[in-house]
Amino acid sequence: MKTLRLFIAVLFAVSLNLQANTVNQNSTPAAVQSAKTETFKVWGKCEMCKARIEKTVRAEGAANADWNIKTQMLTVTYDPSKTSKDALSKKLAAVGHDTEKYKAPDDIYAKLPSCCHYERADKQ
Repeated sequence: MKTLRLFIAVLFAVSLNLQANTVNQNSTPAAVQSAKTETFKVWGKCEMCKARIEKTVRAEGAANADWNIKTQMLTVTYDPSKTSKDALSKKLAAVGHDTEKYKAPDDIYAKLPSCCHYERADKQ
């Protein structure tokens, strides 16, 4: 009798888990459809820059971020209802990395570790 009760309890738990997974899978396509992926240039130089750049845009609401050291191109996926390319660019400039649209303040850039000092172009 105890074995039967245990079997029924386990079967019930598995059933609930399967229902929860089905609900999550059904809601995923809507989230994927609203995501936007963009690529833009962000100046940097090293692995520390890569970590800082990717961490910054994720903290600003990006779901995914990948910055390429050689090309200095950032590919970012985000929900446009939560953030924008402009907001991400502003945040990157605020932590010391120039973007296509915004230049980092000189005092913030100067505080970056020396390995992160990239060649700056004249902007704005």
